[in-house]
Parts: sequence; structure tokens; C-alpha cells
Amino acid sequence: MINEIISMNGYGPYVWSAFVFTLSSFASLYLITKLQLLKEQKRYIAKFGSLNESKTAVAREQKINKEILLNTVITKI
Repeated sequence: MINEIISMNGYGPYVWSAFVFTLSSFASLYLITKLQLLKEQKRYIAKFGSLNESKTAVAREQKINKEILLNTVITKI
């Protein structure tokens, strides 16, 4: 039974290699995206984490910063 699933009438090596390739591609894309997000969060915290209240108010009014603040949750690592 298991041998039939693995071999798939001779097409098993093609099917399983395609499955492994797709799974590894998705995993690598996820990891790359996650690492880029963490990098950008660190840059954002470094730039805006130590501002005084007046500079923080100005930064929050900027359009790009509004989008960042609405779409992400900054977690401290």
C-alpha cells in the first residue's frame, strides 16, 4: 500500500521531487520575508524609538509612518 503511494505507477520520483521543491521554495520565501520584516522593524525602532514627544507627533502624521503603524505590530526583541 505505502509502496504504491510512493511509486505512483512510476511517476513517484517526479511528483515527490516537485512536491519537495515547492515546499522548500515556500519555506525559503517565508524565511526571507520574515528576516526582512525583522530588519525593517529594527531600523524603524532605531530611527523613531528614541524621539521626544514633539518629534513623535510629527513622525506619526507622515503618511508612510501612518501606514506602517496601522499595518504592523512592533515587537521588541
